[in-house]
Amino acid sequence: MRFVIAEKPSVAQSLAAVLGAKQRRDGYLEGNGWLVSWCFGHLAELADAGVYDPEYAKWRYDDLPILPESWRFTVSPDKRGQFDTLRGLMRREDVTEVVNACDAGREGELIFRTAYHLAGCAKPMKRLWISSMEDEAIREGFAALRDGREYDGLHQSALCRAKADWLVGINATRLFSLLYNRTLNVGRVLSPTLALIVQREAEIGAFRPEPFYTVALDCGGFTATGERQKTKKEAETTAAACKGGAAILQAVERKEKTEKPPALYDLTTLQRDANRALGFTAQQTLDYLQSLYEKKLCTYPRTDSRFLTNDMEAGVPALAAVAALICGAESLAGGLRPESCNAAQVCDSAKVSDHHAVVPTPSAGKADPAALPAGEREVLRLVARGLLRAVSPAHRFAETSVTVECGGSRFTAKGRAVLDMGWKLYDQTDKEAFGSSLPDGGRLPDGMKEGQTLTVAGVTIKEGKTTAPKHHTEDSLLAAMETAGAKDMLAGGLRPDDAERRGLGTPATRAAILEKLVSTGFVERKKAKKAVNLLPTQIGVSLVTVLPEQLQSPQLTAEWEHRLKEIEGGALDPGDFLDGIAAMLRELVQTYEAVEGAEVLFPSDRERVGTCPRCGGAVTESKKGFFCENRECRFALWKDNRFFAAKKKVLTKAVAAALLKDGRARLTGCFSEKTGKTYDATVVLDDDGGKYVNFRLEFDAGGRK
Repeated sequence: MRFVIAEKPSVAQSLAAVLGAKQRRDGYLEGNGWLVSWCFGHLAELADAGVYDPEYAKWRYDDLPILPESWRFTVSPDKRGQFDTLRGLMRREDVTEVVNACDAGREGELIFRTAYHLAGCAKPMKRLWISSMEDEAIREGFAALRDGREYDGLHQSALCRAKADWLVGINATRLFSLLYNRTLNVGRVLSPTLALIVQREAEIGAFRPEPFYTVALDCGGFTATGERQKTKKEAETTAAACKGGAAILQAVERKEKTEKPPALYDLTTLQRDANRALGFTAQQTLDYLQSLYEKKLCTYPRTDSRFLTNDMEAGVPALAAVAALICGAESLAGGLRPESCNAAQVCDSAKVSDHHAVVPTPSAGKADPAALPAGEREVLRLVARGLLRAVSPAHRFAETSVTVECGGSRFTAKGRAVLDMGWKLYDQTDKEAFGSSLPDGGRLPDGMKEGQTLTVAGVTIKEGKTTAPKHHTEDSLLAAMETAGAKDMLAGGLRPDDAERRGLGTPATRAAILEKLVSTGFVERKKAKKAVNLLPTQIGVSLVTVLPEQLQSPQLTAEWEHRLKEIEGGALDPGDFLDGIAAMLRELVQTYEAVEGAEVLFPSDRERVGTCPRCGGAVTESKKGFFCENRECRFALWKDNRFFAAKKKVLTKAVAAALLKDGRARLTGCFSEKTGKTYDATVVLDDDGGKYVNFRLEFDAGGRK
């Protein structure tokens, strides 16, 4: 009996259907010599700090850094039942082999291995590694199961990633939250990504537009434009010299050019196009694509490859035909001609890592796109168009450039004529979404020759201004994350391909990072015309302001990501990687000092009850009382203090506000322990700056009632 563990129930059901395991049990399926169950994602995760020491449940500076010597995992209570099911099945005597059928990637490997090891299982492991959930792909995958030990490096990489994120997240978050008196989430990838957004906004804020002027000549059939000039006076001088004159055609150059089709989609480029064309967030695109994968309509989504393997070349024309059906491309003039389907240009095994590019599956040709949810339908069409573009011929056009001289100045004009639409035929099907226009435009008159005299029909001066960098959108931020470390690595002599791989996060994790930036309040989405910009909040800018370089450096974090790839390949010891992270955190805790005046950077998000009588800081309400937010001040009005309790009164927010504003507050119905009666009085704040705040009573002229 062989036991298969999938990542989700829906995937387990698809696998079980192919394997013939049709008998439903409690938490698994059985039949035909197979057991099939699932994990519900991460069944077990790294334990909280409090598991290592109960004292760590409280956030205290003196405990930092927290560096576990022996790592522990915990199973969340809501998943305990399923974990017990998996452990029981792994321990069955008739189970001879356990098959890891979790998603074929870093996280899928960690999900399976964690459950496998926590269950104390030592039975042989096999690995199912597929890029499609189609029945035939599943059969082929099970017919060629790999030894699970081949993926030990992938598991170590995933485990190191989780531990590094834990170490940075736990220690840096506690350190900065304690120093600045509010919760500040700090992360290994989260913080450098936030820094990219903050840096872009700083560039926009520092930008000062500069005016410029250009002189344009109407040459009777086309417009020639001069170089930019800094002042209007210069432009007016140039324009005056040209008025009423003639232009001499000094150069005419015609070149035929080609634009190669873009490569197939990996996850990041698909997310970028879906954001730009459809307004989808990176997480939405990933969710839609994951659903299409589970419905057998698209291949595996979490890929960083933009090519197919060489052995897939023969099947590419059939996939292109499926893509044409999805897009309705048969209605286009000409459509994709079979002889124009260049399968070889999308197949290169050397450029495929764990998974090939995202493409539609053969099953997608039998599906009705109109029956899919709108988001899934649009993403499927985008994937299909990506395949059609990639296998199409190059876009060919003729570009003509002319240079004319008039009034002692040079003017230029360019025109373009399309020779073969090629892959851009499929961009036109999407021109409304992408905002593109037909590439054939601005044609210049035929028959122009050097030395020809042209009549200047008119001269105009156009005023413009230099423009600031644009706000980050998810499209541009994903691009920045993907190549965050490339510039410095190229300067260090690294090959372009290797440098570009040193980005922030992975295709599988970037969407979650963006969502966390929004959910933690560091970034907000703001719609502007057709785009949705990612803008840092005040607290996000403040956090980047106080973070040291090692926690906000995209280059350093990109280098860490590269080292995780080295661990996966066996080129780096996991212990060395984690020792480096631990050393950085020790130094951070020992040397970092809070920035002076931080109360301006991090104003409290709590409602202000009043002003501290000792230091002038803000007093806000917490569960146990009213406290000054200046941590060095220690002024506190405790809700459970004995003075009010003895009189059977509660220190309410209204009373605290009056005490802070006027130093006194009127109380009615105070209980007398001596007489058992009630009375009215005024409570006076009698603070001498000691550890505890004192109070006293004042009575009306008539005394106690």
